[in-house]
Amino acid sequence: MLFLWLVKSNAYLLLSNVWSIISDKKMIFIYIVSLLIGIIVIMVLMILNESKASSLNYNENNSKKPKKAGIDPSQTGEHRFFILTDLDKKKNVLANVSYNDDLTLEQLCHDFRNYAADCLKLYYDIEDIRRFICSLAVSHIVILQGMSGTGKTSLAYAYGEFIDNPSVIVPVQPMWKERTDLIGYYNEFTKKFNETTLLQKLYEANYSKSMYITVLDEINIARIEYYFAEFLSLLELPDYQRRNLDVVSNKWDNDPLQLNNGQINLPHNMWFIGTANNDDSTFAISDKVYDRAMVIDLDKKAQPFQVDSSTKQRIRSEQFQTLVREAKKKYSLTHRNLRRIKELDKYLISRFSITFGNRIMQQIKNYVPVVIASGGNELTAIDDILSKKVLRKLEAKNLAYVKSEAKSLVNYIDELFGEDQLIQCKNYMLNIEKNV
Repeated sequence: MLFLWLVKSNAYLLLSNVWSIISDKKMIFIYIVSLLIGIIVIMVLMILNESKASSLNYNENNSKKPKKAGIDPSQTGEHRFFILTDLDKKKNVLANVSYNDDLTLEQLCHDFRNYAADCLKLYYDIEDIRRFICSLAVSHIVILQGMSGTGKTSLAYAYGEFIDNPSVIVPVQPMWKERTDLIGYYNEFTKKFNETTLLQKLYEANYSKSMYITVLDEINIARIEYYFAEFLSLLELPDYQRRNLDVVSNKWDNDPLQLNNGQINLPHNMWFIGTANNDDSTFAISDKVYDRAMVIDLDKKAQPFQVDSSTKQRIRSEQFQTLVREAKKKYSLTHRNLRRIKELDKYLISRFSITFGNRIMQQIKNYVPVVIASGGNELTAIDDILSKKVLRKLEAKNLAYVKSEAKSLVNYIDELFGEDQLIQCKNYMLNIEKNV
């Protein structure tokens, strides 16, 4: 206070002295304003000093109080997984859902196509619908590739609406490199886990019997081998109960019920649908991914058609798998076509040094029966897989040599399967011959 009084006294003294010297009214006004600003600044600094002193005294007093060291936040009753814990409360509701178990695979394809057209105004050829449904029967990873605007994302979205369990749309980001980009991470500052929508659906699917669809939109805008690597490895395990995905590195006593030692089971009733645009802004999809996934090309839009009526169909995942098993028993790959495939394999090995491999051969044996049960035919199913999974390997070879041998391969396919068969394979080779 003494300091403030001195400042005021000096200010008045200076003002009186200057008043006698300065005669210009403008100069007097400027001087007064400047002096007032200076006084205000000094007062603000004094207030800030007093505030700082009070804060130091408060911290000093608090530091003298005994602190509780090493408290686990879980002991306070706080949850680090807020949404997953809330899903535990809904487990009975998720488990008790009525389903339609009377559908056949052919009815499923027919009803889905009609629903997409009638309710969503999305039109697809029955062949593409059949490829989509039957691909789900072979692999839990499906890649929809083709030009932009052909309905890749819409197809996966429509299926989620059709089965009355909306698909999760996950837009892939260019900087993604690890699984935490998909499922979230533990925040050390907030002591909470950032739960992504995908993590929530993974957790929910473990309580449910429904089919779940996750759409990885623009799957190759980042390297899928990085951010999806753990998923790729786990989906290879035949026993789905051993598909345990790491979420956190430790365990809290009040963690969600289905989080076992920081891991969550990758549910067998969830499918991953990746949409891919093949252009300069994306990464090439590696053989590691292509070999494990089923691939569908969507290159054109179907023509609109009229539908009388359509309804949603809730489908149990286990019932879908039952239909697949029944199809394999009823419509196995014929010996004649198995022989033809082996002959083609020998030809490709001798001319191009590429082969099917056990994984692709097994996919053919799994895919053909469900295509037939869905209303398709055996050679069309073989054509699908050979064109997408085998001939695609030629892109890694010397394209000039492949071009020179393209016509010979087309002639051999005609000789082996018939001139009107394996249209996709022959078109693929003819495009190489024309464009390379």
